Amino acid sequence: MGHYLHRIEPGTTVDLAEIDPTDTSAAPGGKDVTRDALAPLTDRLAELQDMLWARSSERVLVVLQGIDTSGKGGAIEHVFGNVNPVGLRVTSFKAPAKTELARDYLWRVHANVPADGEIGVFDRSHYEDVLAVRVHKLLPEARWRKRFDHINAFEKLLSDEGTTVVKVFLHLSKDEQKKRLEARLAEPAKRWKFQLGDLDARAEWDDYQAAFAEAITRTSTEHAPWYVIPADKKWYRNWALAMILVEVLEAMDLTWPDPEDDLSGIVVN
Repeated sequence: MGHYLHRIEPGTTVDLAEIDPTDTSAAPGGKDVTRDALAPLTDRLAELQDMLWARSSERVLVVLQGIDTSGKGGAIEHVFGNVNPVGLRVTSFKAPAKTELARDYLWRVHANVPADGEIGVFDRSHYEDVLAVRVHKLLPEARWRKRFDHINAFEKLLSDEGTTVVKVFLHLSKDEQKKRLEARLAEPAKRWKFQLGDLDARAEWDDYQAAFAEAITRTSTEHAPWYVIPADKKWYRNWALAMILVEVLEAMDLTWPDPEDDLSGIVVN
């Protein structure tokens, strides 16, 4: 399974209805076993990120997409919690401001891609410009459809310039979203997360699922593949994301850089 865990191969037509959001069959065991397996993965991810930072010649961009409550923030917390924050850049893309709307839609995105040695994580991303824009009919279809080609070209540019792009869709069921929204309403510590707009998006569930599926189909490429992780079980979501990232970074064949100076014979008194 390895590097191809939940990977959408280029040319695949994605139907999210055919992917079970509760599927945990790739887990190394049940809930407790899989939770225990997460710790060594996050330790390894931290080690690989240290190596990436020390080399300062490659970059990794992780794009996280998913419907409201799919767990983007939780996944970032649990998977990247051990990573040295010096080399980690997390960007959360909200609705664009007026200054951003006055420019092309990739302007604010390109400004936040990772620099040499960094792992960049996008909590939402440029894909909102073929998702929310499409569902809410903010632009004519003829205009947003061109963006699939723009995005593929943009990600190819990043790849050619030394950025490894990993795109992850957290696939949540409508029933599980209902439970998570109800939990937000019931718990005082979570009520601040609840917005009435979440209910509007839920009412447009089918439209969003169609938009996600087409975006993944049109933009899963060799240089920037998509991974669709079943996300109903948080313990599985975290493990699967950590597994994918560790194997992607290990495939980069990272090594510790040589010191800048000749250290042979050096003695520290």
